[in-house]
Amino acid sequence: MKDDARSAEGQWIGASVTRPDAARFVAGRGRYLDDIELAGMQHVAFYRSPFARARFHSLNVAAAAAMPGVSAVLTGADIATVCGAWTTRFAMWPAHVSAPQHALAIDEVYWQGEALVAVVAATRAQAEDALEVIEIEWEEGEPVIDAAAAILPGAPTCHPAIESNLALDRNTEVGAVDQAFAQAAHVASHRFEFGRQTGVPLEPRGILASFDRRVGELEVYQSHQVPFQMQDIFATQFDLPLDKVRVICPDVGGAFGIKLHAYADEIAVAAIAILLGRPVKFQADRLESFVTDVHARDASAQARLAVADDGRIIGLDVDLLFSFGAVSAFPRSSIGEALQALDLCGSAYQVPAFRGRVRGAFLNKVPTGAYRAVGQPIACAIIEQLLDNAAAALGMDPVDIRRLNHLSPMPEGTHMRASAGGVLLGPLSVDACLELTLRNMDYAALRASQQRLRGEGVYRGIGLCTFVELTGVGAGLYGPNQVRVAGKEGVRLSLQPSGKIVCRTSATDQGQGTRTGLTQIVAEAMGAPLESVVVTSGDTGRDPLGGGAWASRGISLAGEAALLAAEQLTQNILAIAAALAGKPADSLRIANGVVIGSEGETLYTLQDIALRAHYDSIAIKLSHIPELSVERSYAPTGKPYFAANGIQAAHVEVDLETGQIKVLDIWVVEDCGRIVNPLLTDEQVRGGVVQGIGAALYEHCIYSDTGQMSNASLADYLIPMASEMPDIHVGHVSTPERETRLGAKGVGEAGTVGAIGAIWCAVNDALRPTGQSVWRQPFTPAHVLEVLNDPQARQEPVTGR
Repeated sequence: MKDDARSAEGQWIGASVTRPDAARFVAGRGRYLDDIELAGMQHVAFYRSPFARARFHSLNVAAAAAMPGVSAVLTGADIATVCGAWTTRFAMWPAHVSAPQHALAIDEVYWQGEALVAVVAATRAQAEDALEVIEIEWEEGEPVIDAAAAILPGAPTCHPAIESNLALDRNTEVGAVDQAFAQAAHVASHRFEFGRQTGVPLEPRGILASFDRRVGELEVYQSHQVPFQMQDIFATQFDLPLDKVRVICPDVGGAFGIKLHAYADEIAVAAIAILLGRPVKFQADRLESFVTDVHARDASAQARLAVADDGRIIGLDVDLLFSFGAVSAFPRSSIGEALQALDLCGSAYQVPAFRGRVRGAFLNKVPTGAYRAVGQPIACAIIEQLLDNAAAALGMDPVDIRRLNHLSPMPEGTHMRASAGGVLLGPLSVDACLELTLRNMDYAALRASQQRLRGEGVYRGIGLCTFVELTGVGAGLYGPNQVRVAGKEGVRLSLQPSGKIVCRTSATDQGQGTRTGLTQIVAEAMGAPLESVVVTSGDTGRDPLGGGAWASRGISLAGEAALLAAEQLTQNILAIAAALAGKPADSLRIANGVVIGSEGETLYTLQDIALRAHYDSIAIKLSHIPELSVERSYAPTGKPYFAANGIQAAHVEVDLETGQIKVLDIWVVEDCGRIVNPLLTDEQVRGGVVQGIGAALYEHCIYSDTGQMSNASLADYLIPMASEMPDIHVGHVSTPERETRLGAKGVGEAGTVGAIGAIWCAVNDALRPTGQSVWRQPFTPAHVLEVLNDPQARQEPVTGR
């Protein structure tokens, strides 16, 4: 049947195919999305644009529709009959105007990899075979690729729906900046380029959607971080009641922020399920992931630091330019990284005068979005390299200039203060973290060894990075911007008749160990064995509403909710036990899953209490029997987030003949408040460090002048392997968070926040005898040799006044 239309029964019928028989199926649940199969399920493959900017004509899909196993071929116009376009908006940034986005491109594409046709077939292989016979007449356009050129007056736009490529322009100034630089004893400057990256999670993106026409319900299995966000988006896009949409995110094999966003191709899959009335599945392969998963970083900066003759900071001036994609990521936008890179620059230091500007440009590239640590590594790298440059000019040790300029302890009774960039911070422990780091790495011995080895022609460097990590972000980020992302996390605890304690939580787990941490919190608070606590998450049909996984919130927010719920459920259990035993509730306690009396006698097991309350409540002599199901949620109220902090140090060796860089050791000392599980915490830090090493030395989405990503495969896009991982030594200082009972802050991004800055400083410390420094990340051997041998590629020297 040609042209989409609604049937007499009110059911959607897809273009190019007749309506298939409604499929009956039973939902199956596997450990990962790839394990899930539904009866009658079809597979989707997408025809993606090979051009960064092009119009397409004469779209002929007849041959594809006739291929074996193919049940439907759908275009953007087909999908638009059930799903309109959407536009990313941030209420507090009305000047950030994104072009509208469609599930499948209509008439024109705006980046290489944008999908324009979907083929539905019995197998993925059959769908891919059908893609090969689709005929399209292309009219290639001129892509907008360079950010600096894109924001010039009169520059052509990357999309006809926008008036300018300037996606963001923010200026901030505190103190007398010009005066500070005029009076400075030394001005340290540096140019920075941060390469474009993507997350490369172990499990690529995937979605399985089914639509039950009988009751109008959409059920979606998705490899994603935020099921409730996606439930709201699917309901809105398809004009369905919220309770008619269920999103299930089973075990997810890595995410790193990449799976926070609503992707056009995934929305298209849900639309196809509605159109066809049968389950359909899409699993991205690695090649298409490189040109569809959001990218990140991709920024340049010019920065200056004014210091007095004793090394004290008197002024900081930063100018940043970010390269976004053709549209702003939905619904959280693409501007978060740019804003945090500016706001957090120098946040751990006393900066009396600060001027900053950050701009962002829409380009014909893959859209950018959240990636682990979101802008914070850029902020750290800039201030840390400037401090090293200033220390070298003054003849100071890099440790001393940091000690001198770290934020001083907060006055007694003060709970919050603002950094130069306006970031609200609680008490920090950066000095304590620095001292422990120096001891752990034996800093003095490393410096002595460095000097000795230089005499032998071996160039090693030591880099330090003080970092602040914003964790446990609450409703203050997205609420004021009118983006429907929950700022809270919820936990529902239930004592089952079996004696098991079931914990359902909104906090999802992509490998961080959140469920393990919540198990420990509940078991300890309730005096129950670990094996008696069952934690599940990732299902909007069963879980309490919450934000999911982002900004290191799993333990800091969901852990607090779990503790509050566990304490209340414990009180309820003891009240029932007291009524049964005829004893005061305050004389009872629970240990190892058993209610114990004041004399140490065993009274009841948790199963005894549950069986009485659920099936024999008449035996409980109370007018009101406390509930054995308790739900609590938590979001920060006294502050917008919890600020963790720490120090990273890197030890590297640079071969001046080949340009090769080897990371010898990394040290991290992190203050994330109360630590629930030391092993999981340390491994979170180590994992983040490895991603930072990848950014510093290997990972880079390389684009040609025509907007083609030229290394879009794991054969060409380098990520660190086991052989590139040094020993990563992790230590901790613990300053419990004051606002919560649990006292935990987040830790998930700490390793990434400081790794780039520490390695940047270490590489340039190794190169300091040559008088040259790297400025383009990743620091490839080619770039190292470039700055050593090409005068035009070198940095301007530090100037003194």
